[in-house]
Amino acid sequence: MILSGALLILFFALCFTGIALAVVLPQRHGSFALAVVASLAAAAITGLGGIVLLSGNSFQCPLWTIPELGTLSLSIDRLSALFLVSAGAVFLAASVFSNAYMQRYVGHYSLRSFSILYYALLLSVTLVLITGDVLAFLIAWEAMAILSYLLVNYEHEREKNIYAGWLMLALSEMGTMAAAFSLLLLANHAHSMSFAGFRGAFHDFGPGMRWAIFLLSFFGFGVKAGLVPFSVWLPRAHPAATANISAVLSGVILNLGLYGIVRVNLDFLPISLPGPGLVVLIVGSVSALIGILYATVENDLKTMLAHSSIENMGLITAALGAGFVFAVDGHTVIASIAFVAALYQMTNHSLYKSLLFLGAGTVDMRAGQRNMDKLGGLMKFMPWTALFLLVGALAISALPPFNGFVSEWLILQSLLRSVELNSIAIGTVFAFCAAALALTAGLVITCFTKAFSMIFLGLPRSPQVEEASEATPSMTVPMGVLAVLCLVLGVAPTWVIPVLDGALAPYAVSGATQALVPPFLNPATPGLPPDFVHDFHDLGAQIGAGIVPASGLVVLHRGGARNPVVFAMSTAYMLVVLVLLLAIVFAVVRFWLARGRTAVRRPLWAGGIQQLRPEMTYTATGYSSPVSVIFNAILHPGAAPETREVIYEHFRTEIRRGDREESHILDRLIFTPLAQGAMAIGNLCAKMHNGKLNTYVTYVLIVLLAVLLIR
Repeated sequence: MILSGALLILFFALCFTGIALAVVLPQRHGSFALAVVASLAAAAITGLGGIVLLSGNSFQCPLWTIPELGTLSLSIDRLSALFLVSAGAVFLAASVFSNAYMQRYVGHYSLRSFSILYYALLLSVTLVLITGDVLAFLIAWEAMAILSYLLVNYEHEREKNIYAGWLMLALSEMGTMAAAFSLLLLANHAHSMSFAGFRGAFHDFGPGMRWAIFLLSFFGFGVKAGLVPFSVWLPRAHPAATANISAVLSGVILNLGLYGIVRVNLDFLPISLPGPGLVVLIVGSVSALIGILYATVENDLKTMLAHSSIENMGLITAALGAGFVFAVDGHTVIASIAFVAALYQMTNHSLYKSLLFLGAGTVDMRAGQRNMDKLGGLMKFMPWTALFLLVGALAISALPPFNGFVSEWLILQSLLRSVELNSIAIGTVFAFCAAALALTAGLVITCFTKAFSMIFLGLPRSPQVEEASEATPSMTVPMGVLAVLCLVLGVAPTWVIPVLDGALAPYAVSGATQALVPPFLNPATPGLPPDFVHDFHDLGAQIGAGIVPASGLVVLHRGGARNPVVFAMSTAYMLVVLVLLLAIVFAVVRFWLARGRTAVRRPLWAGGIQQLRPEMTYTATGYSSPVSVIFNAILHPGAAPETREVIYEHFRTEIRRGDREESHILDRLIFTPLAQGAMAIGNLCAKMHNGKLNTYVTYVLIVLLAVLLIR
């Protein structure tokens, strides 16, 4: 408790010190001061969250009492501590990255204002996660929303950035009003503004009030989480923001929306009907599929990553929805597995998406391009950036042994346990959602195969790429640390699952640890049948005993006598096998197949052309063209203007395609009709104001007659 309080005080002191230094220091030193002080502040909240998360001792601190509104307070439990750790890790990496990255803006935009806003955002995010009452929470939430808008709009001289910022702010305010209304309904019923007063005051809520609070909280906080249909701000905000702020947006700000959804619907007013859980599951599945479809066909690197963030938020939300349904149906163990999978995916997404956005900023800064059609061959010029982005691409593609594989595998396995549900209709919904998420998983691999290959492999497609060079250590080291964390969280799920399960313990849905982490390395531990342990020890499940300080390295869900193993996997063993296979292949090629042979370089030959030009190589547009064709009904790709040029007599014609006019499905089906309807109503009202006195007198008489008739 004392250490937690000291870290919290240190965090606030560092943030206010950073703001003071930003005011007094020359701007040329501002990025270094930001990197040092903000990194220390981020490390402080990471440590604070880690202490609470691992110890299980919550932190409470009353502040002051406001008449008629109650006492403002700070409160940290293991759930908020988990989000604190994720936020601190992302801010830590983004802060170090800012040292060299923000130098590009010196002399163009105010680094002083950026630093002040950055510290203020760090403060507001932390306060959102540690406030213990409605008033302080809403103040911190509103501050976070406004500061996010100001930082997205940092490069305010660009017209697109201004529009992106306003769209983000408008949707955010709409979501804030809905979320605030849901919290005020809870406060009114509990006769308390304190979050502690909400707990236990929900037993006499009727179905109508439960649905109202669920819909307001889910879609209100869902705006900030980037869920369909309110996800349209994300693909516009990310290209406008700087790379470090994009990392914070995806790795931290989106998580705050999830935090609000979980806090209200799992803690304050636990969902007790299957309907809300199905809404969460369906919205999550649709968000995931739509997000990855648009990410796959997008050629701007940051816009592609923004659509991918929608996909990941959809995956997390779908897992939460499955957990809600299983909990209502009485399958608390499967529900706990689904919730753990959601929190695992949330943590993983914070790491690898931050890594990818920092990498995108590095590519943009060093190569001068974000358009994948104009990049290529960067691995030769930026090998460390290529390596770290390869790790991020593998992790987000859910390929073992990286962290994305574990969480997505658990999500799909959770959905497949719908066979345990009593309702055939609900099971059918689960089946369709599982199919959508399986399709999403396949498209993710396509998307990031395209991204990495078109950026780092092949020939450079623009002169700027040939002049690129590796970034400074202050930019590559944060990416390297995030890449290592992606590997660690991938090969050590038996350490991570108990921590996440502990964060869910107060909500009566824990039990994933006992269900998923058998104590193979400690056979004396009760809970496993002797025959079951013996059979798996024969398969090598006890490997690592005496070395690995955990129950084991295998994630396994046990069933009944007929089906003793429902699902099982071990990314740690996968890593060992992959390393051995790579070593064997290298040895065979190096010492057998290539023995006595020398490599000879010859001129390239392509269809009779002596020189292979970059324009002749595969492009990102061509790579994703099959997806555009197959999903034409959703994507509605616009026709791109073409220009043709003969580049070598008798052989081929070069075809250049310009930018296409895209029409997003949400714009077509929702926002454009709404805008047209609003314009129609506005035009109708405008006709009423014709400036003629007789017309206005007529309006007054009509209203007077209507009032008399009503009375």
